[in-house]
Amino acid sequence: MRTKTFAAAALLAAASLTLTACGSGDDSDKPVAVVSEEAGTDKAATVLDKPFEKPDLVLTDTQGKKYDLREETAGKPTLVYFGYTHCPDVCPLTMSNIAVAKKQLPKAEQDELRVVFVTTDPKRDTSAELGKWLKGIDSDFVGLTGDFATIQAGARTLGISIEPTTKDKNGKLVSEHGTQVIAFSPKTDGGYVLYGEDATVDDYTKDLPKIVKGENP
Repeated sequence: MRTKTFAAAALLAAASLTLTACGSGDDSDKPVAVVSEEAGTDKAATVLDKPFEKPDLVLTDTQGKKYDLREETAGKPTLVYFGYTHCPDVCPLTMSNIAVAKKQLPKAEQDELRVVFVTTDPKRDTSAELGKWLKGIDSDFVGLTGDFATIQAGARTLGISIEPTTKDKNGKLVSEHGTQVIAFSPKTDGGYVLYGEDATVDDYTKDLPKIVKGENP
């Protein structure tokens, strides 16, 4: 694990080219470019020198109600991830890792933390489907669906690329998406920490106590 500190513009350029086709088994999720890194550490976090602004996303939650991301998570420690429920590997593993780590926090801090899963496959991921899937991971996680173009634009502001769902060579529907988890500070509402798909339960367990306070992991 490495801690990497990037200039936001450089990170945006690199991350926007980082895509994973869940279950495809290819190497498209590998970083295209490494701007700078600090080797020899055991941290999975990338602390950004210029935090991302929280996306201006108004979507639909698992109850079928309007959910304004900025309004609903203002002043709350928040983790945001873009993925889809039919993903066979990265998405459920990432969400499960966060769910396990969250349960290690004191109850009051668990209640403060917001974990938001935004679908990259809204045609299949209805509010009901998202609710059913997330209930098996953590029923307090927020699931959001809506117009694909809106979701894609919101992800792009975080340097996360997502593409419309397509069929692979075997006829299986896949959704290509960046696999970064962005942590937003309760102090500034800025997205100041990034995690890749290699972040483990232990990484999140160690870092979440600081994330909920808006501190650097």
